[in-house]
Amino acid sequence: MKQKHMNFATLLIFIVFLFTIAGCNKFLEVEPQGKLTEDEALSDPNAATNLVAGVYNSLYYGGFGKTTVGFLYALSLDVASDDTDKGSTPTDFAQLGEIDNFTHTPNNFIFDNIWNGYYSGITAANRAIDILNESTFDEGTKNRLLAETRFLRGLYYFNLVRYFGGVPKLIRVPDPSEANNAEFQTRATRDEIYQVIIEDFQFGVDNLPLKGETPAGRATKGAAQSFLAKVYMYQNNWTKVFELTNDVIMSQRYDLVENYNHIFRQNPGPNGNTRTDDDGGNNNIESIFEVQTGINVGENAVSPLYSNGQGPRSSGGWNDLGFGLNTPSQSLARAYELNDTRRNASIIFVQPTVAEGSPLNRGTILWDGFRIPTQDSVVNERYNYKAYHSSIAESAPLSGNKDNKPKNIRLMRYAEVLLMYAEAAANLNNPAEATAKLKLVRDRANLSSSTLPGTLQNIWNERRLELAMEQDRFFDLVRQGRAGTVLRAHGKNFVDGKHEVFPIPQTQRDLSGGRLEQNPNYPQ
Repeated sequence: MKQKHMNFATLLIFIVFLFTIAGCNKFLEVEPQGKLTEDEALSDPNAATNLVAGVYNSLYYGGFGKTTVGFLYALSLDVASDDTDKGSTPTDFAQLGEIDNFTHTPNNFIFDNIWNGYYSGITAANRAIDILNESTFDEGTKNRLLAETRFLRGLYYFNLVRYFGGVPKLIRVPDPSEANNAEFQTRATRDEIYQVIIEDFQFGVDNLPLKGETPAGRATKGAAQSFLAKVYMYQNNWTKVFELTNDVIMSQRYDLVENYNHIFRQNPGPNGNTRTDDDGGNNNIESIFEVQTGINVGENAVSPLYSNGQGPRSSGGWNDLGFGLNTPSQSLARAYELNDTRRNASIIFVQPTVAEGSPLNRGTILWDGFRIPTQDSVVNERYNYKAYHSSIAESAPLSGNKDNKPKNIRLMRYAEVLLMYAEAAANLNNPAEATAKLKLVRDRANLSSSTLPGTLQNIWNERRLELAMEQDRFFDLVRQGRAGTVLRAHGKNFVDGKHEVFPIPQTQRDLSGGRLEQNPNYPQ
């Protein structure tokens, strides 16, 4: 099936069919939660471990129907920022274009998709927590499994509260008789949701093992500390941010990958060669928490459309790499300093067309040797390199379907911990520490010849360049109070007092009988 000939309605039907026949993707080879009896999980730590592994399955929601950290969530946040534009053709995926232009309404299916995905994940977590709280095996195993599950629930609520504002607070499995209980159909305040998040991540800090003491992809103490620090950053509690990030740094379990170009590959070498963790690739020394979708952990789990949806799109004449969505903006491309290695590691630049010769014999050569023809054969000028998965040098897509490339999704990296530490130090009047950590990140980017002072503006700019297209820029602009100024200058129709959050999906408001209040300035 040639992607360039599939319109979005056809794609939607295809993905629904795919999920119907394939079921959800797997974190581990375990039976679905419904086949695990409560009695088994109550008394058998192996059954309980499988139960928690089932909660990790919700990290893979990425198709059309529900998503968590996958395709639609990533694209909606990136295009809302000044990092990317919708991309693809002007008429393709109008719903994403609405978010790009801030003309979206509560009826945009993307918002309902995200709501469904996160609450499905939260429901799975609550189910596991309820059972684990009643378990009778040893307290150490019980608390570790509870901590993993609460970490995931905290992550989901953290994303929800930043995306929608206050949302319903579900921290237990309701009885069937409570199906229409107003408690579960009305919005809690932001502060109430943040309290749940802090308690969940703190439980993880207190009970999770260190990196290297648990399989790749499982939550760790360092992950809980890092995300808890990020939560406190959004609350401007800089003392807590400083303490928690310092704990991660002092644990000596993490470091920066030497070559930024290698971070987002399955393996760093052009032939998928064996490497050590500090070389890059999946689960490298910089990785604090990432979604496991590659065969490196013995899996065939996939991220539907995450890679192929953002791959270079052909306008004719060659076998393209995807749908061409979420294209890096000119603003982002121009923001990098001269010689910053992150620019060409983050953005695929398609070479301009020249007057003579066949375009198929020229163009951009990617790290694996794949050649993208010149601009007369490609829809867009720039593409997201971080989302690229090589079908030449990395694991083949599941069942030969290009939409199912096994691309790990990085959710927290050590570089971000260093930048959170730097921002906390700057806010706590410790410019020397702020500058020192900022320098570590810049040195890796080949900018060691220029030492910038660790001011807030410099740190904010570094966050954009270091974390480009990792779904942080829009949230950063909102928390910094700069969203309207920056995004309107980028040509977006951002309205202060409205677009800092996305609308509550109209479908969910209807299901609640109108109990779910809409965010300000959206249609009520």
